[in-house]
Amino acid sequence: MLNEQLHTRLRAAVSQVNSLVLGKPLEVRLTFVALLAAGHVLIEDLPGLGKTTLAHALAATLGLKFQRVQFTSDLLPADVVGVSVYDAPARQFEFHPGPVFTHILLGDEINRAPPRTQSALLEAMAEQQVTIDGVTRKLPLPFFVIATQNPVDLSGTYPLPDSQLDRFLLRLSMGYPDSQTERALLMGEDRRALIAEASPLLAEADVLALQQAVLQVHASESLVTYVQALLARSRQHPGVRIGLSPRAGLALLRAARAHALLLGRGHVLPEDVQALFVPLAAHRLVGDGNSNAMALAKSILLAVPLD
Repeated sequence: MLNEQLHTRLRAAVSQVNSLVLGKPLEVRLTFVALLAAGHVLIEDLPGLGKTTLAHALAATLGLKFQRVQFTSDLLPADVVGVSVYDAPARQFEFHPGPVFTHILLGDEINRAPPRTQSALLEAMAEQQVTIDGVTRKLPLPFFVIATQNPVDLSGTYPLPDSQLDRFLLRLSMGYPDSQTERALLMGEDRRALIAEASPLLAEADVLALQQAVLQVHASESLVTYVQALLARSRQHPGVRIGLSPRAGLALLRAARAHALLLGRGHVLPEDVQALFVPLAAHRLVGDGNSNAMALAKSILLAVPLD
């Protein structure tokens, strides 16, 4: 189980990110959940609402190697994963790693790139490795992707395919700040300057230890039964054409373990599952017609009682 000293530093890290990203404690907590569960997070919202600030604040607080890729319509897969260049004097190809070879990768406005470039991240996100020219190269661990996307009805965007969406453990939305938070932002120091001054409170080994500790968090048989009931309900719920897969169920259990650990518990409660179900399930559900996936996820959660 997690030692108290490391958990104290984890709480301090969460607190620091909250001081840099004002008024978004839920979004900050869920981002840490995705990191601890060795998953990835997709943040969907309009430009200017703090998506990039959250990624920078997290990277500064964790003290991990950080890279940012601005996804554009002309971005190529090699711009993300790297490319082999022929070295004439040596008479051999030399691999030049792309920005994906990092600990935290910010994929900014990922849905502005065409599907072929989006798919360059699939293997990296699923297996922490990339295969280029028949050679498989491992990525640094921990490897955590924070991707942002603009709403798909904005011009110049490409909807993420289902296979890409499934690689994200959680999908979040920042939303507009409340009036008090917005005033604090307007009256306060520049966020970029504050992030640049932030001290790293965790290190690479700490994050890996936290991810290992998540695996030791206990999930009872009755808790697993509850998760299974949610999966079953999603496949027969009115308005749902494609429900949740077993892989989604495994992801839900892993995220619930991380949520429990973040709150200082060694066992999962139904409240952990309930807190994560909508941000984990909504982007994996395929509804009929114009069904709203988030509304469907909420109604599925309400439809499954606790025994």
